[in-house]
Amino acid sequence: MAHFIDARATLVNDALDGLVAMRGGRLARLDGDPGIRVVLRAEIDPGQVAVVSGGGSGHEPAHAGFVGPGMLSAAVCGDVFASPSVDAVLAGILAVTGPAGCLLIVKNYAGDRLNFGLAAERARALGHRVETVIVADDIALPDAKQPRGIAGTLFVHKVAGHAAEARAPLETVAALARRAAAAAKSLGIAVSTCTIPGAPRSERLGEGQAELGLGIHGEPGVERIPLPAATDLARMMTGRLSGAVAGAERLALLVNNLGAASALEMQILTRAVLATDLGKRVRLLIGPAPLMTALDMHGASLSVLPLDDELEAALTEPVPLPAWPGAIRIAPPMLHPLPKGLAGETFTPSRDPVTAARIAAVAQALIAAEAKLNALDAKVGDGDAGTTFAGAARAVLADLERLPQADSAALCRALAERIGRAVGGSSGVLGSIFFAAAAAALGEGAAWPAALAQGVARVQGYGGAKPGDRTLLDALVPAVEALTSHGLDAAAEAARAGAEATARMDRAGAGRSSYLSAGDLAGVQDPGAAGVAVAFAALTRA
Repeated sequence: MAHFIDARATLVNDALDGLVAMRGGRLARLDGDPGIRVVLRAEIDPGQVAVVSGGGSGHEPAHAGFVGPGMLSAAVCGDVFASPSVDAVLAGILAVTGPAGCLLIVKNYAGDRLNFGLAAERARALGHRVETVIVADDIALPDAKQPRGIAGTLFVHKVAGHAAEARAPLETVAALARRAAAAAKSLGIAVSTCTIPGAPRSERLGEGQAELGLGIHGEPGVERIPLPAATDLARMMTGRLSGAVAGAERLALLVNNLGAASALEMQILTRAVLATDLGKRVRLLIGPAPLMTALDMHGASLSVLPLDDELEAALTEPVPLPAWPGAIRIAPPMLHPLPKGLAGETFTPSRDPVTAARIAAVAQALIAAEAKLNALDAKVGDGDAGTTFAGAARAVLADLERLPQADSAALCRALAERIGRAVGGSSGVLGSIFFAAAAAALGEGAAWPAALAQGVARVQGYGGAKPGDRTLLDALVPAVEALTSHGLDAAAEAARAGAEATARMDRAGAGRSSYLSAGDLAGVQDPGAAGVAVAFAALTRA
C-alpha cells in the first residue's frame, strides 16, 4: 500500500519531529542518537514525580501524544510495534527524573518488560528512585498468565499523571497507578488487519468476519466470528467485561478506535455499549476516539475501570493535550420537540386504484434497482444513488394509503413533502422542488405532461444543470418531452435512451461526477439518469 512517508527506516523519527512541531514549543525531543527516540515536556519540574511510558510506535497518539501536564513527562518510542532499547528508556528516565523520582508505566509485553525493567535497574544504580507498574488489562484469554497491556494503559497514564501533577510522593503515585492497572479491563474487536508503512497489508479475514480479543500489534484475535450488528456486538463484549468487573457499580468506559473505524461506527458502537447492562453502570465516558491504535486497523476496543472518588477525580481533571478527549459524565440524552411550522399541509386521503398502482410500481422498481444504481454510483459518485431513490420509494410506499390519490395537485404536494423529509442532500430537495412545481401547475389546470415539464424547468432553474451535463436531466427532459408529444411508452424509451447516452459523455457538468476524469466516466451510465429510466419503465408496465 502507498503511505505518506519518506523512508521506512526514518518514519518514526520523522513523525516525532512532526509531533513536536505541532505542539508549538510545549514538547521537546532528545537529540544526538537517532536510535533514541524520546519525546518529553519542554519544561521539566524536578520536584514532581516523573511519569514515563512508551513502547513500539504505530499506536499513535499513544504514547508521545499524551506527554504534557497532567499525564506523561516523557514517552520512549521504539520502531513500529517494537520495544525501544534499554538505552532509549534509560535516556528518557534520566532526562526527566529529579529528586522526586520516576514512575515507569509498562505494557505487559516481554520486550517492554525486559527493556524498561533493565533501564529501571540501571537508573537505580545511578542513584535515581524508580518505581514500575505493569499494565495487563486484556481479558481476551481469561486464564492467560501474562495478559497483554492494551488501551486500559491510558487509565493508568491519566491517574498517575494527575497524582504527579498534584506533587504527590512517588510511593503514592505508584500505589494509585498500580491500583488502576490492576482494576482496568479491556477487550478488542477488528474487521481488518493493520498495514505497516512501507509493507503490504496481510489479509486474513473474509467478508463479514471479525476477530475478537486481539491486541494492538496486528496479531490475530483469540477467536474469529461473523461480525454481528453493533447492538449484538456490544452485548457480547460487555458481557465478557462484566465478569471481570463484577460488583463494581461505578465505571469509567474508554472507547478506543484502533485506527480506521469511522466516526459514525464508533458513535453507534458507543451508543450500543451504553445501552447494555454494563453500560448502565458507566459514570464516565472517554472517547470514542483514536487513543491507542494499531496503525490503520479497522476495529475498536473497550476498556473499563471501576471507580472510587480518588480515581474519578483523577480521570475528570482536564489536561491541555489535544489527543486526550477528556472524561465526560454520562447523562440522559436531552431531547427537544420539533419546532412548530414543520408539519406543513394536512392531506385528506383518497383512493384511486390506477394512481395507486402506478405509484406502487415505480416505488417497487426503484427499491429493486437499489443495488444496481449504487454500483453505478460507486464508480462515478459516492455510491448511494440507489439508496437515495429506494429511500424515497419506501417513504412513499409506507404512506400510500394516506395519500390524496384522487387529487392530482394535492398528491404532488404530498409527494413533495414526503420526499423532502425522507431523502437527504440535494436529491431530496430537487425531488421536492420537482413535485411542488408540478403541483402548482396542476392546481392551475395544467395536464400531467405540462405539469411535469414545469417541474423539470424548476429543477433546472434551482439545480443549475441542463441536458448534456450528465445528470438525471439527460433522461428526465427527453422523457417529459416525449410524454407531451407521443405518450408514456415513448417517454419510457426516451428515458432509456437518455440514460444510455450518459455512458458516452466524457465530462459531467454538475454533481460529484464533475470532479472525475473522462477515463473514470467512460462506459458508465449516470446513476440518476438510470433511476429515471427505471421509473418510467415501471410506469409503462403499470
